[in-house]
Amino acid sequence: MRNLLIPLALIASPAFAQTAPEVSEARLREDVDKLVSFGTRHTLSSQTDKKRGIGAARRWAEAEMRKTSKACGNCLTIALPEYMATGDRIPQPVRIVNVVAIQRGSERPDEVVIVQGHIDSRVSDVMDAVKDAPGANDDGSGVALVLEAARVLSHRKFPATIVFAVLSGEEQGLFGGKLLADYAKKQGWTVKAVLNNDIVGNSRGSDGLVDDTHVRVFSEGPRADADDKLRAAARRFGGENDSPSRNLSRYIAALESPALEVRQVWRADRMGRGGDHLPFQELGYPAIRFSVGVENYDHQHQDLRTENGTVYGDTIAFMDFPYLAKVTRLNIAGLAALAAAPMPPVATAEAAVQTFTDVKWSAVPGAATYSVWRRRTDAPAWEDKPVIADVAATSARLGGVRGDDWIFGVSARAAGGAESPISAALPGGGFGPLN
Repeated sequence: MRNLLIPLALIASPAFAQTAPEVSEARLREDVDKLVSFGTRHTLSSQTDKKRGIGAARRWAEAEMRKTSKACGNCLTIALPEYMATGDRIPQPVRIVNVVAIQRGSERPDEVVIVQGHIDSRVSDVMDAVKDAPGANDDGSGVALVLEAARVLSHRKFPATIVFAVLSGEEQGLFGGKLLADYAKKQGWTVKAVLNNDIVGNSRGSDGLVDDTHVRVFSEGPRADADDKLRAAARRFGGENDSPSRNLSRYIAALESPALEVRQVWRADRMGRGGDHLPFQELGYPAIRFSVGVENYDHQHQDLRTENGTVYGDTIAFMDFPYLAKVTRLNIAGLAALAAAPMPPVATAEAAVQTFTDVKWSAVPGAATYSVWRRRTDAPAWEDKPVIADVAATSARLGGVRGDDWIFGVSARAAGGAESPISAALPGGGFGPLN
């Protein structure tokens, strides 16, 4: 699998290091500790209490984003999209509010990369808004990661926009994710990637297994927004393993991260479960979920208690902050790379009944050159080197290459060297909604 060396260079350059803070385990711990201090952050808890409940927690997150913005010369625009929601787990209309900090791109501000985590928490009974629900790992860890990423990346300028989002209402039905996905659509954003971080701060499973060297990245196979026409085309030409989200996962897995390896999980989410990246996929946006290498089910969605010697509850005592710092650094590297790179081009490949393959692709803003990639149809990753590298053209003929045996894709590279994810030359392989 190819390694992308540029992303870490972007965030480790001398000029950047002089102005940007390093990822801090201490700050991550302080943020999670503060989130736990609100007692419960259940969606149905108080929105007006100054010390306890979802309202107090959300206002604190907003204040932290504003503090970060002040530190970078008011470089962040703070938005608070909201709506009144009802559902199976929200019997009476409840106000759902997201905290969104927008770092505008210097060249392509409507091209957007999103990093997000959800601030709400729960106990065993998903409707219980009264008991203490610390939510340290689920998802205080994801919120702390988002806040820390904003502190680090706000000290640098990028061609594209980065959005740092703290979402509400996840445990009651992914309401915050839907709210932000709809908000992105209304803003007219071209969403290049969504990095959803949910349960990213522990390394010991409920069976005692320890893994602090891997993070799982979940991605959908067939597109959630596919229609009958696209499904029929995919049956003829392929594409079951080449959704934009799947190729975004491959891109993140290829980042140079010596301390943490990505374990790609090729399903939309964990078995029978879901997260706030799913509403983005339903609108056609590339979105993936980061989650720990091994989950501890004793410390998520549990009342605080001890039974038969087993301690239950999602408290800070069971978190691994060095591990959370590694996941945070990986997210920051991905965000920096994606915000510096152009959009992946929309590509097509023609190879039926011929001994050569013609690959064509669209020109994209910010691209200086393009590369053509391939992999065998049964291979998990793109080959280490492109078959055609760094050309200014928007088409290529691969002589003697029989397309039946290969999947093809195209990436775009900026003049500064930042490279996009690979866009598959297949039906539905382009990054972005179908229509």
